[in-house]
Amino acid sequence: MPYIKQSKRPQFDAEIQRLMDKIESGGDMNYIFTRICHLFVKKNGESYQNYSVCVSSLENAKLELYRRKIAPYEDRKIYENGDV
Repeated sequence: MPYIKQSKRPQFDAEIQRLMDKIESGGDMNYIFTRICHLFVKKNGESYQNYSVCVSSLENAKLELYRRKIAPYEDRKIYENGDV
Protein backbone atom coordinates (compact mmCIF):
# COMPACT_ATOMS: atom_id res chain seq x y z
CA MET A 1 0.00 0.00 0.00
CA PRO A 2 1.40 3.40 -0.88
CA TYR A 3 1.21 4.83 2.58
CA ILE A 4 1.38 8.60 2.55
CA LYS A 5 1.56 10.99 5.47
CA GLN A 6 -1.68 11.36 7.40
CA SER A 7 -1.53 15.13 6.89
CA LYS A 8 -1.65 14.70 3.10
CA ARG A 9 -4.63 12.36 2.97
CA PRO A 10 -7.52 14.80 3.60
CA GLN A 11 -6.81 16.80 0.44
CA PHE A 12 -6.97 13.64 -1.66
CA ASP A 13 -9.91 12.15 0.24
CA ALA A 14 -12.04 15.24 -0.36
CA GLU A 15 -11.41 15.08 -4.11
CA ILE A 16 -11.97 11.32 -4.20
CA GLN A 17 -15.29 11.69 -2.39
CA ARG A 18 -16.44 14.29 -4.94
CA LEU A 19 -15.63 11.79 -7.70
CA MET A 20 -17.37 8.95 -5.86
CA ASP A 21 -20.58 10.94 -5.80
CA LYS A 22 -20.53 10.85 -9.63
CA ILE A 23 -19.22 7.35 -10.41
CA GLU A 24 -21.98 5.07 -11.65
CA SER A 25 -20.15 2.28 -13.44
CA GLY A 26 -16.92 0.44 -13.97
CA GLY A 27 -16.51 2.44 -17.16
CA ASP A 28 -16.55 5.64 -15.12
CA MET A 29 -13.83 4.27 -12.84
CA ASN A 30 -11.74 3.07 -15.78
CA TYR A 31 -12.00 6.51 -17.39
CA ILE A 32 -10.87 8.22 -14.19
CA PHE A 33 -7.88 5.91 -13.68
CA THR A 34 -6.88 6.28 -17.34
CA ARG A 35 -7.17 10.08 -17.27
CA ILE A 36 -5.10 10.28 -14.08
CA CYS A 37 -2.35 8.26 -15.77
CA HIS A 38 -2.51 10.37 -18.93
CA LEU A 39 -2.34 13.59 -16.92
CA PHE A 40 0.53 12.26 -14.80
CA VAL A 41 2.55 11.56 -17.95
CA LYS A 42 1.59 14.91 -19.46
CA LYS A 43 2.68 16.73 -16.28
CA ASN A 44 5.93 14.78 -15.77
CA GLY A 45 6.91 14.10 -19.37
CA GLU A 46 6.57 11.13 -21.65
CA SER A 47 9.13 8.52 -20.66
CA TYR A 48 9.35 4.84 -19.98
CA GLN A 49 9.82 5.66 -16.29
CA ASN A 50 6.61 7.69 -16.08
CA TYR A 51 4.59 5.09 -17.95
CA SER A 52 6.10 2.49 -15.63
CA VAL A 53 5.01 4.51 -12.59
CA CYS A 54 1.44 4.50 -13.91
CA VAL A 55 1.37 0.78 -14.70
CA SER A 56 3.01 -0.22 -11.41
CA SER A 57 0.70 2.06 -9.43
CA LEU A 58 -2.36 0.46 -11.02
CA GLU A 59 -0.97 -3.05 -10.55
CA ASN A 60 0.02 -2.44 -6.93
CA ALA A 61 -3.38 -0.92 -6.16
CA LYS A 62 -5.01 -4.02 -7.67
CA LEU A 63 -2.85 -6.32 -5.58
CA GLU A 64 -3.52 -4.33 -2.42
CA LEU A 65 -7.28 -4.43 -3.03
CA TYR A 66 -7.10 -8.19 -3.49
CA ARG A 67 -4.94 -8.73 -0.40
CA ARG A 68 -6.87 -6.44 1.93
CA LYS A 69 -10.48 -6.81 0.74
CA ILE A 70 -11.11 -9.60 -1.76
CA ALA A 71 -9.16 -12.47 -0.13
CA PRO A 72 -10.83 -11.94 3.28
CA TYR A 73 -14.23 -11.76 1.54
CA GLU A 74 -13.53 -15.04 -0.25
CA ASP A 75 -12.45 -16.63 3.04
CA ARG A 76 -15.75 -15.57 4.66
CA LYS A 77 -17.71 -17.04 1.77
CA ILE A 78 -15.78 -20.32 2.01
CA TYR A 79 -16.64 -20.46 5.71
CA GLU A 80 -20.31 -19.66 5.03
CA ASN A 81 -20.81 -21.90 1.98
CA GLY A 82 -18.09 -24.51 2.13
CA ASP A 83 -15.02 -24.87 -0.04
CA VAL A 84 -15.05 -25.95 -3.68
